[in-house]
Amino acid sequence: MRAPIRTLLPCALSLAVLQALHPAHAEPLAARLDRLTVVGSVEQAQETAGSAHYIDSQQLEKHNYRDVNRVLREVPGVYLVEEEGYGLRPNIGIRGSGTDRNNRITVMEDGVLIAPAPYAAPAAYYFPTMARMSAVEVRKGSSSVKAGPRTTGGVINLLSTPIPTGPAGLVDLSYGRDNTLLGHTWAGTSQERFGFLVEGVYQRSDGFKRLDGGGDTGYRLDDVLAKVRVNSDSNAARYQELELKVSRTTQDSDETYLGLTDADFRAMPNRRYAASQLDNIATTHELAQVNHFIELADNVDLTTVAYRTEFARNWYKLNDVRNSADTGWVSLANILANPATFADQYAWLTGATSPDGALRLRNNNRKYYAQGIQSVLGWKFAGTAEHNVEFGLRWHRDEEDRFQDDDRYRMQDGRLVLTSDGAPGTQDNRVASAEAFSAYVQDEIRYGRWIITPGVRFERIRLTREDFALTTNGRDAGPTRVLRDTVDAFIPGLGVTWLLSDDLTVFGSLHRGYNPPAPGTGVDAEESVNGEFGLRYASNGLRGELLGFWNEYDNLIGTCTASTGGGCNIGDQFDGGKARIRGIEANLGYRFRAGALNIPVSAAYTFTRAEFRNAFTSSFGEWGTVASGDRLPYLPEHLFNAQAGIEGERWRINLAANYIDDMRTRAGQGTPAAGQRTDAAWVFDLSAGWQLTDNAELYARVENLFDETYIVSRRPSGARPGQPRTGFVGMRYRF
Repeated sequence: MRAPIRTLLPCALSLAVLQALHPAHAEPLAARLDRLTVVGSVEQAQETAGSAHYIDSQQLEKHNYRDVNRVLREVPGVYLVEEEGYGLRPNIGIRGSGTDRNNRITVMEDGVLIAPAPYAAPAAYYFPTMARMSAVEVRKGSSSVKAGPRTTGGVINLLSTPIPTGPAGLVDLSYGRDNTLLGHTWAGTSQERFGFLVEGVYQRSDGFKRLDGGGDTGYRLDDVLAKVRVNSDSNAARYQELELKVSRTTQDSDETYLGLTDADFRAMPNRRYAASQLDNIATTHELAQVNHFIELADNVDLTTVAYRTEFARNWYKLNDVRNSADTGWVSLANILANPATFADQYAWLTGATSPDGALRLRNNNRKYYAQGIQSVLGWKFAGTAEHNVEFGLRWHRDEEDRFQDDDRYRMQDGRLVLTSDGAPGTQDNRVASAEAFSAYVQDEIRYGRWIITPGVRFERIRLTREDFALTTNGRDAGPTRVLRDTVDAFIPGLGVTWLLSDDLTVFGSLHRGYNPPAPGTGVDAEESVNGEFGLRYASNGLRGELLGFWNEYDNLIGTCTASTGGGCNIGDQFDGGKARIRGIEANLGYRFRAGALNIPVSAAYTFTRAEFRNAFTSSFGEWGTVASGDRLPYLPEHLFNAQAGIEGERWRINLAANYIDDMRTRAGQGTPAAGQRTDAAWVFDLSAGWQLTDNAELYARVENLFDETYIVSRRPSGARPGQPRTGFVGMRYRF
């Protein structure tokens, strides 16, 4: 039953009032609800039975990034495919899991699944606002079975600003190229039995792309959030905390799926064709979350979270172009890959007058909801060994509702003119839903210098897809087709850490990778065996890690989405059979001292070799006809990030260098064909700050310092540029 968020808030507030029975406790929630984290801290990452990374607030403030792609570049084993240059719709993969819309990894905010429909339709058009995050956790290896349901690559958990321990706040404003304004503010406090936080983010930009004939190519984002916490006395027999978190995020972006031909990219990489002048995506995301923590005994605690998200989006964008014979449609990707073959269609894209109805724009209107309740029981006890056991349960339900139509236009002297207005529901009219029950148990066993972490996860997922007649009132008569499926999965994992000395750690893990199928596709679940083995060192400010990983897929899955370029039925899935992904991850960091100066340096490197192990033919555009040994698309072989800084008593300068390797955009071997690869590039970012007072800092940063021009992607359609050199100046004030 789809109860709206507003009906949940009075109930949550009533619970909060009932819990406020005892005086005195000002510890921040994050210190108590650590069951909602997947790493916990930089120190805890050092003893994890598997690769784990924790980017804390101090590290995030070095460059003050608002783009999650730039934040995650410092984490080895994480792959990023840029899209619009601002990180609003990131494409993130972990250890070769695939990068389209994050649909092969688990993404959470404060321990809760955050994709609009994480089971039924995980391809996210929503991603949490990076500006209001205080930390980012990345977990790979066997311990990722704790999060689920997608355990092939790993999990990313974004931690929002915590309620402060006392009166505190922040005002952060910056201004940059293309009239880009970035604002972030929060204020809150904790008293004896009560704490709260209110937060807001405002972002806008005219955009760096230049539309033929003029027009907007930027975006506007508004994000507001509130948290309220009540707690019992810290000395109560059964200490409890209750937190309510609500947020609302709206975004309006004049963004397109239409890229450029290679020739046009070389001539003007930031150009946008006239046919994309009406392309726009408008979204609204709402969240209500209630967290409850109780200490049942000195060594037993229970954390429970109830949550609901609602997400609505309409991406009105150019979909395809009529062929010259007026008998069918030509995809945008085919036109841009073969502009001479489709000379008429290319001319219409660039502003030449076309026949009536030659350009088809789609109202990609979709609504989502996700809701659930999850609990984690923690139990610590000691005998021959020390045990930290977690029992987790989650019930979850989500849904994607598509109600879409097409409009047809004529290009007239560089302007689009409507020639037919499609009725709602006449292009796509269907509902996909999932209901899932999951459970896991994981025990961290400490015996001497050994830490052994066995765990197992169970998922039972009921998938449903209902298709309706393609008319505006098509749902009145009920579905024309109903497809149902139930999948069960046991996902075991084992991690072992050997504390060889106080400084050196040896670790390894083995676990089953799993990705459930989508509703109505009929394909098998994606399954793999994933392993890693490595060394970790930490002493006197020097930290380093070196490991090898391997993923053996029994059945790799490809999903047809508009963001992969279409060319197939959106939502269909394809079996890719066996695949092997192997790689090396390394990172090293040290903080030098030179008199009164601090000089922090760090480096991270990833090598990846990913290939199919069988031959097949697929209508999935990124695969096509595949031979055994073909390399997987959109997976770079080399990634490198290096950072160096100089910090004085009241000032700092930081430089980040990123090497982004070229990528195949279609499976194959040897040198990719023309138009089937992205560009390799070195991208440098520079930031600096001056502490004016104890509370105020003036800062500046330049992203893409040397104005590198490179193709970041050829999906959805055509060559797409990275963000050009962009400078910002700003001021941050804390109180």
